[in-house]
Amino acid sequence: MARPPKCRLVERLPAITYFKPQGIPMSQLSEVILSVEELEAVRLRDLEGLEHEECAEKMAVSRPTFHRIVAGARRKIAEALINGLAIRVEGGNFRVTLIKLRCNQCGHAWEGTFCRRHTKCPCCKSSDWSKVE
Repeated sequence: MARPPKCRLVERLPAITYFKPQGIPMSQLSEVILSVEELEAVRLRDLEGLEHEECAEKMAVSRPTFHRIVAGARRKIAEALINGLAIRVEGGNFRVTLIKLRCNQCGHAWEGTFCRRHTKCPCCKSSDWSKVE
């Protein structure tokens, strides 16, 4: 019997979870499902430019496991782009990490999730905040 997958750490939940080719009605589209941790792996490696070892550490998995996650995600994205499929981001085995944030309006610092759409300063309710390194 296979071992259950380890819970992966995700720093950012996706703000947009559905992508579709322009000009094709939804009723005629097939989909590829990309898990939240697969999207996180692509973000860390391809957008942030981190090395596999750093990415694996951030997601709390081994380097070979990270490689399998990002390779699977890239394969799904390529399939969607080449074959005109929609991409739905959903599910997976993950938990969101809390990160240090600081409000650019009032200066309040807190720990929360990185989500541009929903995160607001708990003191002044401003959406103008930044990640503290």
